[in-house]
Amino acid sequence: MAQLKSISAFSSSNLAFHGPKRESYPYHGKVCCPGKLSSFQELAARKSELQGNTFAVTSSNGIVTRAHNKQVIRAVLPTYSETELSGSTKERGLRGKLNKVVLAYSGGLDTSVIVPWLRENYGCDVVCFTADVGQGLKELEGLEKKAKASGASQLVVKDLKEEFVNDYIFPCLRAGAIYERKYLLGTSMARPVIAKAMVDVAKEVGADAVAHGCTGKGNDQVRFELTFFALNPKLNVVAPWREWDIRGREDAIEYAKKHNVPVPVTKKCIYSRDGNLWHLSHEGDILEDPENEPKKDMFMLTVDPEDAPNEPEYVDIGIVSGIPVSVNGKKLSPASLLDHLNQIGGKHGIGRIDMVENRLVGMKSRGVYETPGGTILFAAARELESLTLDRETMQVKDSLALKYAELVYAGRWFDPLRESLDSFMEEISKTTTGSVTLKLYKGSITVTSRKSPYSLYRQDISSFESGDVYDQADAAGFIRLYGLPIRVRAMLDS
Repeated sequence: MAQLKSISAFSSSNLAFHGPKRESYPYHGKVCCPGKLSSFQELAARKSELQGNTFAVTSSNGIVTRAHNKQVIRAVLPTYSETELSGSTKERGLRGKLNKVVLAYSGGLDTSVIVPWLRENYGCDVVCFTADVGQGLKELEGLEKKAKASGASQLVVKDLKEEFVNDYIFPCLRAGAIYERKYLLGTSMARPVIAKAMVDVAKEVGADAVAHGCTGKGNDQVRFELTFFALNPKLNVVAPWREWDIRGREDAIEYAKKHNVPVPVTKKCIYSRDGNLWHLSHEGDILEDPENEPKKDMFMLTVDPEDAPNEPEYVDIGIVSGIPVSVNGKKLSPASLLDHLNQIGGKHGIGRIDMVENRLVGMKSRGVYETPGGTILFAAARELESLTLDRETMQVKDSLALKYAELVYAGRWFDPLRESLDSFMEEISKTTTGSVTLKLYKGSITVTSRKSPYSLYRQDISSFESGDVYDQADAAGFIRLYGLPIRVRAMLDS
């Protein structure tokens, strides 16, 4: 369990925060209008310049929300001082009274505006929370100051990278969970680990509610709130986007100005992005028309395959019981292993997916995903299973993987069915141990070698040469019996 830290004691590093997939406003700054990169190193540099938006944590769906009472608070609030913070949460707010609310916080537009809105509408103390799931975002410098300037009493940070990869990503990898043939569940897997951390923080600070910046159109509101239902159904949820009259970016900027809330935001950005250690998604702008090809300068984790190295690179993935443990013979922690493969895969343009998917709420959406390390791991894991799983087991596993992916996509990570399916996946993957060598070249992955001490492949049986185990003459009787239904139908038709 990642240790709870106040921001003042947290060393600024690869921070943690990204807006929920599809729900946040786009990034700002250089990311919105990126220039052409001349090297993969510049890709990594630009990735570190990302600044997230609202990152949805939610809680159990308390009856705090009152969608019928929609009203924008226009009173001008000064920047909050420590004295004001300590005394302003005793009165009932315009919509009710809560004691303390834990808000998922990025320092971006949405969450910066939500802080004073919560104080006014619920008369509550606001504790901001930021999670690191490996987004590689800008450092934390100034984030505590921004949170307190908006009216928060505290900022809490948790590093969740290892937990995210080990307890969420790797189980999905072992299960072979892919949503609608393409999507490797990057955002879907991140939400439950963040929401789980929010439950812990709420308990530690004595909060009776949590708040998130998800809109009512996307999947993330469901993912977070179902997680809170499962882990602490007594927590209340405040979802401002389902309550207030702010309807867009311009409204939010105006609200921030009127309330003296500092927000590092421009008037217009291009793409809405969500990133973590597993992937980076892109939505909005020209991508909203599925006929449009993505622009080359949109991608941030992967080089264009056309610009990738002209020489292939071989990478060997070691796997134990369905879980990756090493790269090229070197054992690495889960997060370090994935990060290393992201660098390798990104350099060769691996892991770009462009798809139209069915959102949980019913509408279709178009997104472009970059999942370099994850694509490599999926290729390796599935190839090793070709050695270690028999036909019937593989078919059942593949059929259950579809349901597993649907449950994760729908936010039902802590559903008993998902947990039961995971137990099945763990059991049948016990012999999925060995190594796979892959060749990476200009966006493609080719399997060149696979081996396992539990391999079901027998060269002496599979060989075209005669052997003692398999008598080719036996095939005649087998074919007659296996084809009997076909023969009977043909006889009937004639």
